Amino acid sequence: MASVLDSVNQRTQLVGENRLELLLFRLNGPQLYGINVFKVREVLQCPKLTVIPKSDPVVRGVASIRGRTISVMDLALATSRKALEKAGEGFVIITEYNMREQGFLVSAVERIVNLNWEAIHPPPKGTGRDHYLTAVTHLDGQMVEVIDVEKVLAEVSPTSEVISTETLTEQVRISALSKKILIVDDSTVARKQVLRCLQAVGVEVIALNDGRAAYEYLQEMLAAGRSPAEELLMMISDIEMPEMDGYTLTAEVRNDPRLKDLHILLHTSLSGVFNKAMVKKVGADDFLAKFRPDDLVDRVVERIKIADAL
Repeated sequence: MASVLDSVNQRTQLVGENRLELLLFRLNGPQLYGINVFKVREVLQCPKLTVIPKSDPVVRGVASIRGRTISVMDLALATSRKALEKAGEGFVIITEYNMREQGFLVSAVERIVNLNWEAIHPPPKGTGRDHYLTAVTHLDGQMVEVIDVEKVLAEVSPTSEVISTETLTEQVRISALSKKILIVDDSTVARKQVLRCLQAVGVEVIALNDGRAAYEYLQEMLAAGRSPAEELLMMISDIEMPEMDGYTLTAEVRNDPRLKDLHILLHTSLSGVFNKAMVKKVGADDFLAKFRPDDLVDRVVERIKIADAL
């Protein structure tokens, strides 16, 4: 256990090509769950928690960790399971999502495994709309469920989707009506956030769930004699996705001369450990940390103005 906990911070600095490392943990039973190590700051035995009156029931309390006050959420309770009975016997996974730190209380932390994104698959059909999975994989004959943390955070601490940017003028809205954007994100919540934001601008949106689906969509456009770079204002892609991650998707697009002019914005919740050098290496045009509606709109407006000037 100690070696797992000691190595997390070092491993979060690694960025691979279509690969990821999952930190495996358990909640109330034998089921294994996973979280991308890139999101993890550290793992520690649950410290003393201070209960905050009138807070969401999912928030078990706050803790002072290395001089920072961090909310600790019961991940079992947050995903509609029975709350962990003895918090002090559990572990807290400190993560950073969307420029914010938070802790997730779990019953046990297992180990770190290195996998290829091709081994990570979308949740099985028939799981319904209310599940908290963003992906699944199999390890040693057992299913590992990757939790949609963005959905958990959206329910416990919703992010404002209000657009206040002054760049969204009436002229821009009119011009946006003739523009089309491809968005790619495996998180249902994140995808809907981006979709609503772009619909407010006025552009037409094509939304896909993972990098492989997006790449196949672009190839189908080419096969039909259509030019993605001319038809699409831009592609906005998440980085963490089953089948094919955003880095690999970008690299594949850039390796195809017919797609070289497609504008790519990587839109990620990998804020604190985001590797700018990797973005440049794979050939993305821009990146943006999730979820900042005004900043996203500004990026889209900028693209609209450039397109109109051509």
